[in-house]
Amino acid sequence: MEKLEKLDKLLRNGVSRRTFLAGAGVSAGTAAVATLAAGCGSSKVTATPGPTTAPVGSFTDADILNFALNLEYLEAEFYSRAVFGTGLSSADIGGSPGAVTGGAQVSFITPTLLAYATEIANDEIAHVRFLRSALGSAAVSRPAIDFTNGFAALGTAAKLAIGAGFNPFLGEAIFLVGAFTFEDVGVTAYHGAAGLITNKTYLGAAAGIMATEAYHAALLRSSLSYLGNPYLTYADQISAARGAVSMSASATAITAEVPPSGPMGGPPITIVPADANSIAFDRTTDEVLRIVYLTAQTTPAAPVGKGGFFPNGLNGTITLTTT
Repeated sequence: MEKLEKLDKLLRNGVSRRTFLAGAGVSAGTAAVATLAAGCGSSKVTATPGPTTAPVGSFTDADILNFALNLEYLEAEFYSRAVFGTGLSSADIGGSPGAVTGGAQVSFITPTLLAYATEIANDEIAHVRFLRSALGSAAVSRPAIDFTNGFAALGTAAKLAIGAGFNPFLGEAIFLVGAFTFEDVGVTAYHGAAGLITNKTYLGAAAGIMATEAYHAALLRSSLSYLGNPYLTYADQISAARGAVSMSASATAITAEVPPSGPMGGPPITIVPADANSIAFDRTTDEVLRIVYLTAQTTPAAPVGKGGFFPNGLNGTITLTTT
């Protein structure tokens, strides 16, 4: 409670990033340098011009935008339920939507956290509406989403102390951990998709959405670093679980591994996960799918088309991993 009150005061006072990090026991210069994430996976194919004229083996712009729309449905439903206690409106989910399991209004006690959660919820709802408008009749409907079993499985896979009891809707602090699960993935997914989009208008919009997701991610990572354990440990464990199916486990952890200690004896904190050139990491569609399906690659590799938060898979063309 005391840390949440201090966090609320810091955020309401509008402190600078450097001052905020200093108050958390770190400095603005302690972001870790991790190895460049894999960016040329087998699912990164070259898209051809135009949203509907791709040859076999390529993704159209519409395919890519619908892939993003599936992820935005997931985020929008998560935040909308947590903040407003209800999901997306019937006008925002398409003509044949899947059901959403789980999710409930969070009992926020910190005014600033509620304010930020509300802003993020509205952003994600706007992203859904924007993508649906851009795609027009080609927009896919909301797929079936399962927060109850999805978060329970993630808690087990990430080896959280609470295990299958991981439920981000139980309180504002654990809610931040749940939100961290999605925001980092959103940033890397949009970065990975950028090279596939051919229409410059769509590309500019995707870059803008990625920037918004990055603002969200930085806010969540900063808040979790300030709150500390057990929530910071939970976030790092989730990062490691994501890394096991997509990239170096240390690449997106909040508690950095290099240098071995931060200023004032505190742990080094990574607010901006990026490579040695401070370029944000990206993920292929295969990597993103394995994260949201909560399915690691097997040996020999076997394609995956559903699971985790999407019990029936995504809707659209990009729904099955290629490896």
